[in-house]
Amino acid sequence: MSVHAGVDEAGRGALAGPVVVAAVVLDDQQTVTGLADSKILSARRREQLADSIISHARAWQIVTITAGKIDQINILQASLLGMQRAVARLKLRPDLILVDGNRAPDFGIPARAIIKGDATEPAISAASILAKVHRDRLMVRLEQRYPGYGFDRHKGYPTLAHRQVLSRLGPCPAHRRSYAPVAQACLAFPADE
Repeated sequence: MSVHAGVDEAGRGALAGPVVVAAVVLDDQQTVTGLADSKILSARRREQLADSIISHARAWQIVTITAGKIDQINILQASLLGMQRAVARLKLRPDLILVDGNRAPDFGIPARAIIKGDATEPAISAASILAKVHRDRLMVRLEQRYPGYGFDRHKGYPTLAHRQVLSRLGPCPAHRRSYAPVAQACLAFPADE
């Protein structure tokens, strides 16, 4: 029986916080019903499904790549690195890796990139849900660490509210300085020399 792993990330377009990558090998004997692209599910439903995925998957792994690392190597390379690490840390070796999107890194294992795979491939949907739930929890914690930015609400994405608070408070250590809106805010709030 072949073993397929689904891989997806969350937080690629955010201005702050890590990119989070999950890899999941589902169990054909214990199906998780209701899997879908994490973006179309309510936060409550994602939480329920994440618990079910963790309980029933044959293997799963979550990896975070920090904002600082994203600034060093760029978001594409950070996402690909996270994918490689998540798959490498799985407790069983898949025969095929299904990646959401149009590009897959070299895993040393056959892989297939599937555009909108999080909506069509259950293992990718499961990875999408785990990555999103984990990242959302991290962003709530970042709001506690850096209060006033609203990370618990906008999760670091470039909403109007986030851009306004960024221009008012300047960037915090969780922000990705290589992203244009943050780089502009850095000019207005130069670091102490």
